[in-house]
Amino acid sequence: MKLHHNVALLAAAALALGGCATAVPPVEVTRFHNAVPAWAPGTRYAIATAPLDASGSGGPAAGMPSLEWNSYRAAVDQQLQRQGLVAAGSGERAPLLVRIDFARSERVNGGGNSPVSVGVGGSTGGWRSGVGLGIGFNLGGGPRRITDIELAVRIDDAASGNALWEGRAIAAIPAKAPAAQPSLAAAKLAEALFKDFPGESGRTISVP
Repeated sequence: MKLHHNVALLAAAALALGGCATAVPPVEVTRFHNAVPAWAPGTRYAIATAPLDASGSGGPAAGMPSLEWNSYRAAVDQQLQRQGLVAAGSGERAPLLVRIDFARSERVNGGGNSPVSVGVGGSTGGWRSGVGLGIGFNLGGGPRRITDIELAVRIDDAASGNALWEGRAIAAIPAKAPAAQPSLAAAKLAEALFKDFPGESGRTISVP
């Protein structure tokens, strides 16, 4: 009886450890906008092929793998369409231009947090504030490799070039966890970024 009890405890512990290894951490999300209009269902948008910030580290212009770029584009496309927007066809003029930027980096987490500075720029009035988001966690057992993943999206008025809405989502995921894979990470960050769109301007929230 005691043997069976010990086996059950070991099995439960293994399941708990497995859950910790694959758990998706919360995503830190910040949005800025100036009274985003209620776009009519069917409003067309086009996604820019250049990164949001030419000096930044996202999109094909920065040499990121095309498969990863496609993962983020597809994830953002899905979220925009859930808002009732429609992707413009080839050669079709769209009133909205969507810019996407993303970054991925790895670090060793020994228990301390590395601050991440938010600073997209643009005309909606907030990204230059230099807000620091301390992100990271230690599951125990010594230093672990952490993948920091960041997604930034800006929706511009195509005619004027003015930014109408912009947001940034950041997550720190164990490097070996399935959630760190580009397709899963892109879907998670995009979903968090567009949660309760347009969101409260200037506020940072944690999305589980």
